[in-house]
Amino acid sequence: MKGTATALKPERTARFGFAFIGVLLIAVNLRVSFVSVGPVLANISDDLELTSAAAGFLTGLPLIAFAVFSPVAPGFAARLGLDRALWFSLLILASGIVLRSLPVPGSIWAGTPMIGLAIAFLNVLLPSLVKRDFPAKVSQVTGSYTATQAAFAAIGAAVVVPVAQTSTAGWRLALGIWVGLALIAMAVLLPWLRRTASGPVPTTAPAIAYRSPWASALGWQVTLFMGLQSIAFYILMAWLPTIEQSRGVPASTAGFHLSIFLLVSVFASLATGGLLHRGSDQRLVSFGSSALTFATFLGLAVAPDHTLVWVLFGALGCGSLIVIALSLFSLRTVNYPQAAALSGMAQSVGYGLGAAGPVMFGGLRDLSGGWTLPLLVTAGIMALLAVTGVLAGRDRVIAGD
Repeated sequence: MKGTATALKPERTARFGFAFIGVLLIAVNLRVSFVSVGPVLANISDDLELTSAAAGFLTGLPLIAFAVFSPVAPGFAARLGLDRALWFSLLILASGIVLRSLPVPGSIWAGTPMIGLAIAFLNVLLPSLVKRDFPAKVSQVTGSYTATQAAFAAIGAAVVVPVAQTSTAGWRLALGIWVGLALIAMAVLLPWLRRTASGPVPTTAPAIAYRSPWASALGWQVTLFMGLQSIAFYILMAWLPTIEQSRGVPASTAGFHLSIFLLVSVFASLATGGLLHRGSDQRLVSFGSSALTFATFLGLAVAPDHTLVWVLFGALGCGSLIVIALSLFSLRTVNYPQAAALSGMAQSVGYGLGAAGPVMFGGLRDLSGGWTLPLLVTAGIMALLAVTGVLAGRDRVIAGD
């Protein structure tokens, strides 16, 4: 028996390593294909003769798709099996990236929603995969893949403009090259997919009934936490450079600050992944991270001369909050199908709020004629986030809610 256990240990280690590589390969595809649009949006608008409204709608399409399609993902996985659903989502993503870059009239409007649909499915199902394959290391694995997706998003934002400028294909090639990441992930995951294709889809979920997160107070607390933290991130991404430039900060410096934000958030995600499992619950880290985002918006409103400090606070807060939110999908559920259901619910509502946040912020800016009102209102929303984080961070699961 001892010899058998010893022989099985390398196999378990290999399976763990392969599964972890698979998670990271999926993660590199989660942001880069849509965040890379912003830096070349002016090129796209000039080439396709888009109005400002049309260009704004184009950049918002992925977030709309996230909100619309996230609730569908658990059913998609239940029908195909989790592994197949992830692989076919990567296939949809690759197809959308190619279609978006084709020099065919209207192709960008067909490809962009496909990208949003695919990433919505991957966003929802990846926490479920972590719940299934890494039940004892949810926070560490979540921190690793969140940092990975943030790092590749930063790389994409930096690379896309030089590629567009040096190629005759321009922005089409700059956006199309990201299909390579999807194809690599599909190729690496294909052998594992083929191993499960000859028989029934395996499941490790306990054979028990579980409560729908839509009917659970705790499910709504996690969902609200996901949505409010996404408001902070998307407002900063959309408006921080504009706020700085309106206060006399050079565009190059504002861009440098945004790069610092993305870089620091990567390390914050990794650190949070290591911290979450150390306590008995997540209330303290949720409250502390929310407090950092509260200080960010309050500081930008009342002490604008210290912008870099608030950028660092925001990076630490946002980098930590997304890991907490994604980890809660697993930590507050009893099995991976329920984790997928909570993930679908929280990301549907969450990305809807995330998409509305920058619009609300801009509307308050137009209404007041300055930045103080929208910044203070957002700080108030971050105070609500802190309260929600304390509630969602309690050591409970939805089955017992």
